[in-house]
Amino acid sequence: NKEVDLANLKQKVDAGAHYVVTQMFFDNQKYIQFRESCKAAGIDVPVIAGIKPISALNDINLLPQIFHIDLPNDLVNAISKCKSDKDAREVGIEWAIMQSKDLLKQGVTGIHYYTYGGSDNIARIVKATF
Repeated sequence: NKEVDLANLKQKVDAGAHYVVTQMFFDNQKYIQFRESCKAAGIDVPVIAGIKPISALNDINLLPQIFHIDLPNDLVNAISKCKSDKDAREVGIEWAIMQSKDLLKQGVTGIHYYTYGGSDNIARIVKATF
């Protein structure tokens, strides 16, 4: 329940949290909506965007199941065309670069990159973005 989650988050901020890091997301509009909901709820700390680059073909199946997230159709279609994990990783890097640049244009306070294992993809994303 989003309302209960926001109320709980507000309690954490009121108790002294200095910032919030979002769950991973792949659609920047969801981040913008969440940030606006936080403001409306009186949450006035920075809301750091959580980005997880796709790194394997199976991510489009596993990530939604494990983390209860939605993937944009454009991303799913692009990954579905990939023949290998290497190809999917490249699509994931390009998507994360696009997301990061757009978030910066929209005044994001900061970006946290989720990585599991190797981080060479994160280095490429950061180099291309900042």
